[in-house]
Amino acid sequence: MRNLKNWLVVVMLISTSIIFGQTKLTGKIVDETNQPLPGASVVLKGATSGASSDFDGNFTFETSVSNGTVLVSFVGYETKTLTFNGSTNFGTIALNPSSESLEEIVITATSFAVDRKTPVAVSTVKADVIENKLGSQEFPEILKSTPGVYATKSGGGFGDGRLNLRGFNSENVAVMINGVPVNDMENGRVYWSNWAGLADVTSAMQVQRGLGASKVAVPSIGGTVNILSKTTDIEKGGNIFTAVGNDGYQKYGATVSTGLLDNGFAATVSASKTKGDGYVDGTEFEGYNYFVNISKQLNENHKLSLTSFGAPQRHGQRQNRSLISKYRNAESGNKFNPDWGIKNGSVVHVEDNFYHKSQTSLNHYWTINDKTDLSTALYASWGTGGGGGTAGDNRDLFNVRLGGDDQPIDLDNIVEINRANAAQGLGSEAYLRASRNDHSWFGMLSTFKTELNDNLDFITGLDLRTYTGKHFSEVTDLLGGAYAYDNNNVNNPNAALKVGDKRDYWNDGEVGWQGIFTQLEYNNDQISTFVSAAISNTSYRRIDYFQYTPGNQKTDKYNFTGFSVKGGANYRLNDTHNIFANIGYFEKAAGFDSVFLQFDNDHINADAENQKIFSAELGYGLRSEKLAANLNIYRTQWNDRTLTRGFQNQDGTFNTANILGVNAIHQGIELDFTYKPSDKLTLIGMLSLGDWQWDNDLENVQIFDEEQNLVNTVNLYISGLKVADAAQTTAALGLDYELMSKTHFTVDFNFFDDLYAAYDPNDRGTQGAPQAWKAPSYSTFDASIRYGFKIGDLDTTLIGRMNNVFNTEYIADALDGSGSTDQTALVWFGYGRTFNVSAKIRF
Repeated sequence: MRNLKNWLVVVMLISTSIIFGQTKLTGKIVDETNQPLPGASVVLKGATSGASSDFDGNFTFETSVSNGTVLVSFVGYETKTLTFNGSTNFGTIALNPSSESLEEIVITATSFAVDRKTPVAVSTVKADVIENKLGSQEFPEILKSTPGVYATKSGGGFGDGRLNLRGFNSENVAVMINGVPVNDMENGRVYWSNWAGLADVTSAMQVQRGLGASKVAVPSIGGTVNILSKTTDIEKGGNIFTAVGNDGYQKYGATVSTGLLDNGFAATVSASKTKGDGYVDGTEFEGYNYFVNISKQLNENHKLSLTSFGAPQRHGQRQNRSLISKYRNAESGNKFNPDWGIKNGSVVHVEDNFYHKSQTSLNHYWTINDKTDLSTALYASWGTGGGGGTAGDNRDLFNVRLGGDDQPIDLDNIVEINRANAAQGLGSEAYLRASRNDHSWFGMLSTFKTELNDNLDFITGLDLRTYTGKHFSEVTDLLGGAYAYDNNNVNNPNAALKVGDKRDYWNDGEVGWQGIFTQLEYNNDQISTFVSAAISNTSYRRIDYFQYTPGNQKTDKYNFTGFSVKGGANYRLNDTHNIFANIGYFEKAAGFDSVFLQFDNDHINADAENQKIFSAELGYGLRSEKLAANLNIYRTQWNDRTLTRGFQNQDGTFNTANILGVNAIHQGIELDFTYKPSDKLTLIGMLSLGDWQWDNDLENVQIFDEEQNLVNTVNLYISGLKVADAAQTTAALGLDYELMSKTHFTVDFNFFDDLYAAYDPNDRGTQGAPQAWKAPSYSTFDASIRYGFKIGDLDTTLIGRMNNVFNTEYIADALDGSGSTDQTALVWFGYGRTFNVSAKIRF
């Protein structure tokens, strides 16, 4: 009997091992430069089970299947098929770049440049770099070590960062999120505060300089920034994270994913909150971020993906630049901010920003047959919010401070004066207002692609958009007064306004966009070429509710046609060397303000000139086992440029210049490289030398005040003047050293030079004016350390980050003053030393 029991135990153990035995699959996934690809998917073919690679590209996947096939994929790379028989260590798995593997982010498939194939200058920043290096910096600053990029925090408020690419500001740099454009339809600007939480859900961020690979109807001038958000995770699980930093910085959030279910559904949800006091005085902030992705694999040929995200926030701002001497004498030094005050013992942000812009898209991917597919995105975006400021007939009261002129504004003094006025039946002499810019935006971007033969592809598509922007000013705080007097509404003259009432102006801008693009691509083992063309129609209409009576408030619709023609070729000399060239000419419709010249419905430029852009570029690439390098030479000629420039007067007020017909030349050379002398050490560097300048003088430039009144007309003598707002010479050198498994130390050095102050149009009315003041060159060092370990079965990562380690003092933005000297320039200083510590636990 005892022997029988023993045999039964043995049989049960053997049966259990057969039924429940686990095959263990491991490996490390890297890109074409041997860098880890965190978040890559490893899925068992024919099943829904899978895993994702960790921060270092490593994965471990257990399955009850003893042999079979796994699919390894990452956004922007070709899927690799691997077979196994029993537990297998696949070692290092190198994925090759490809635009064909972007089904998870459907619409980006035709806008993502491919290394050694797409003939454009491109840099890609992956999620691990963003997580490791961003810390509490502004989202655009993650690109500051990219050739041709200049990113700053502007005044220093949360989300107020800006980005210039090859000397072009955000109005002329296309920013796309999952292939969907987000530049403002009226003026082309990008407000990064709207996307302040986007770093939490970004899987890759690609910068295409120059013509770019995006196939929206008319390309950008400076380049394209394409941000690819995370999609629904294959693996069930998620993470929680938290971070703290200088000046009360706090951030925490979580991500949860169902994984791919048996019915083909999957969902990922992410949310976070960020708050802090701000590095600059009076720039307290609070922001939120949410992200939802739901996908459904309908069958082998159809997939739907719904994505929605946004980042509502409110923060104090530093809108006014100051003289260098003002910072030197201020108690808080370079943190000095003239744009905040104290009322009843509490901080009041006289200048602030509050906004919530959501974006929702429904993506459909249809595999028509083995050679043909159609991808379509329907998207909608709603924005509400604006920026605060001062108002009233006696705004000099905002210059009264609590002590010296470097102290906060004495708002209680204004409250006392306004209350005395109210007792006499009078309105507020000074009060607070907000300039609002609410909008609704709907669009469709559809791309059809078919293989004509083994080497030739044909691509065509539609780019349709409609946009309505609602612009008005409203009363936000009467500062103790009973009402505010306003006589700007012809339909309600001599109005006594309460909080929430519209004041000063109220108008809508309607913009329509219809575009068609087409492209032929030829590819073989050695050469990749393309030729493309696009045509678009842009329509503008203005509706003014204050300056006109009902029945006379709406203008006609004005249409402007733009087009582009471009081509390029990449030639792979061998596995190591490649060369490329591209050339293009396009005409872009004039901006909204170039049609409605004086913020009214009467002064209409119905025949506004198209902006004309010619661009050419040559490039060389090297890919070896340890070194990857790129060298690019470019030239862009921009004629009949539309330029709306806001600038600060010496007295602190703001004006806007509507500049038409200006020409500019942007040319330069760029070098970047990645060198991996050992498995543990990686060196990354770049050098960018630009020569950007204005090419002609202008007459009769109109200047408007903050209330959209024409206050001056000037001539501009700017021929030969350097293009401002961005350092024309930049360099970077960084290293990443693996101290031990899952522990990395990084250092980044950045150098900036040839940063010219933006000119004040009022000071450029005579010939022979000097070159704009050039800010001193500067360099910064950033450092971080990342440590990965286990808490039970949970992967945990700690990251410590310090920016501007040596507390370098530098000027990041400047406005030229009288005589173009450092004594008259109005500036913003960059941040000193800051730090950030974060922790993430994955489950």
